[in-house]
Amino acid sequence: MLKIRRFEEKAGQLYGMGLIGGFCHLYIGQEAVVVGMQAAAKPQDTVITSYRDHGHMLACAMDPKGVMAELTGRAGGYSKGKGGSMHMFSREKNFFGGHGIVGAQVPIGTGLAFGHKYKKDGGVCMAYFGDGAINQGQVYESFNMASLWKLPVVYVIENNKYGMGTSIERASSTTDLYHRGRAHGIPGRQVNGMDVQEVRAAAEDVLEHARSAKGPYILEMMTYRYRGHSMSDPAKYRSKEEVSKVRSEQDPIDNLKTLILKRKIVDEAALKEIDREVKTLVSEAAQFAQSSPEPDPGELYTDILIEA
Repeated sequence: MLKIRRFEEKAGQLYGMGLIGGFCHLYIGQEAVVVGMQAAAKPQDTVITSYRDHGHMLACAMDPKGVMAELTGRAGGYSKGKGGSMHMFSREKNFFGGHGIVGAQVPIGTGLAFGHKYKKDGGVCMAYFGDGAINQGQVYESFNMASLWKLPVVYVIENNKYGMGTSIERASSTTDLYHRGRAHGIPGRQVNGMDVQEVRAAAEDVLEHARSAKGPYILEMMTYRYRGHSMSDPAKYRSKEEVSKVRSEQDPIDNLKTLILKRKIVDEAALKEIDREVKTLVSEAAQFAQSSPEPDPGELYTDILIEA
């Protein structure tokens, strides 16, 4: 979680310096969701998410250097500098992308789950999307097919309470989103997405449900992003007091740190050393990104077609 937090803070700095262009959606505040899910995952499982995707990449053990280089549009990036923040992939790590179109990753994730079932590899697809995507028609088409075919997929709704600048109360007639699969017979559960232990416990149960041919499951993670929707969003639709209150009372990293110290798992010095190691890792990623060359113009013509 700390690696994601520090990485995103550095990405925000590079964006402010003009080294990252285009869209950039930070995951600060939501780290416990993907870390808790991945803690319960198996190597054959697949992950797909939306454009707020850097945290998912790091949780899938993708190299921070390659991720940061892609953010800066450099040849050393995972998509050779052509994808940017919202579009990078790693088949080696079973990460099938961030996707820039709202909700578009849900049917693709359902297809990945179909692939797991077809190949009988024991894998489950974790398809992440936000509360802003829940009212998309393609989401419900995916729910229907996943339930009909009992596909091994877990739909993870990262409910950070705001779809861009619109609160969920203003966008959805019903706000308990884990019920949205009821019409298709899909069970659901609401989880405190700011508590990594609670997320992991729920993930262990639900991934086993999907893995044992019982069909899809919906997890609604109640979480919160501290920054705006993207780096260009001043977030004036909510008060600074609201953000400060959540951060002071529910921060997933601070609360876990308190628990670790209370249980005497490690001491304060050990935690500071972890922070130093993470900061070094992120600094090295930023240096690599800035020193990596620009993509060759010939890259515009690659990765367009593949021989069948």
